[in-house]
Amino acid sequence: MADADLDFTSGESGASATYPMQCSALRKNGYVVLKGRPCKIVEMSTSKTGKHGHAKVNLVGIDIFNNKKYEDMCPSTHNMDVPSIKRSDFQMLGINDGFMSLLGDNGDVRDDLRLPEGDLGKEIEQKFNAADDFMVTVLSAMGDECAVGIKAMNAK
Repeated sequence: MADADLDFTSGESGASATYPMQCSALRKNGYVVLKGRPCKIVEMSTSKTGKHGHAKVNLVGIDIFNNKKYEDMCPSTHNMDVPSIKRSDFQMLGINDGFMSLLGDNGDVRDDLRLPEGDLGKEIEQKFNAADDFMVTVLSAMGDECAVGIKAMNAK
């Protein structure tokens, strides 16, 4: 007998937002989850084994979305979460009320990405107002997305 209470309307691929990696295998310029945020490792140091036998790894990372600095310490034999990061390029179509209109490789148009703050946002606006053709690089990890760079379109 089937359960009538089961709801299958929302389907997910089942892919996790993170995967485990041993702390000693992490490297500088790699990615790690610190305090629940996806971060790029900017500094890493290992302490010697102590009285109880575990070497500790001190990690300093910068959040890839809001540039905040996070620190954590973990025994080198323990696992830490590493975010699954996806980088994709979109063609810039327009700017509406602070949101970018982007065209993906598959022809889909996205209007849900906010124009980044700071120098990158200003540069995107300047290039768009100058009617340049360019691509916007979007980084997505753990359910968050943001524009992280731009590059000129190759002339065909």
